[in-house]
Amino acid sequence: MNKSAKITTTAVAGALLLTGALTAAVNAVDTPVTAAGTGSAPMAAAAVSVVDIQPAPETTVAQNRITATASAAAVQAALSRCVSDNLPFVTVALVDRFGTVQALLRGDNAAEHTIEAAQQKAYTAAAFGAPTSELSQRVTGSGPGIADLPGTLFLAGGVPLKVDGVSVAGIGVGGAPDGMLDESCAAAGAETIAGAAAGANSIEK
Repeated sequence: MNKSAKITTTAVAGALLLTGALTAAVNAVDTPVTAAGTGSAPMAAAAVSVVDIQPAPETTVAQNRITATASAAAVQAALSRCVSDNLPFVTVALVDRFGTVQALLRGDNAAEHTIEAAQQKAYTAAAFGAPTSELSQRVTGSGPGIADLPGTLFLAGGVPLKVDGVSVAGIGVGGAPDGMLDESCAAAGAETIAGAAAGANSIEK
């Protein structure tokens, strides 16, 4: 065998040895380990129990939400009020007390920022249980305060929705040239829900 053939043979043999070593290493990593460590069978997964918690005052909290139908009617009523006031360029949002959007209606030519403004006003009113026009008066001083809380906007335009005195949601409007105009539209939406509830109660009685 000439010198060139010997070099080639040696190189091939070395490559085969290296490949075998890598394969053994990979197989060693991938081999399932049993409880006894033999590697012959995978270890059985532990059973996960499902706990069914029964509703009780000590363990669960009952929460009220505005229905989808009432939410849709409220944002439509709020936008209609703004349109009748020559303010078609607003956005109306209704959120639950955690800030999750239940209904949203963007008026014709409403700017993109009005969407976030409406949501934040609605959440602020819901979280604090007061109109944002009132809450805005509490923001004073130059240091950190409630106005720095994420997702809030302490400008007029948000109205809370309450059930038995407890805030469960909020409706907010953004985009009018004055916050009190926004809030007037939001109040119209809130009154639509209150009126529907009153009508339903009178029918039941």
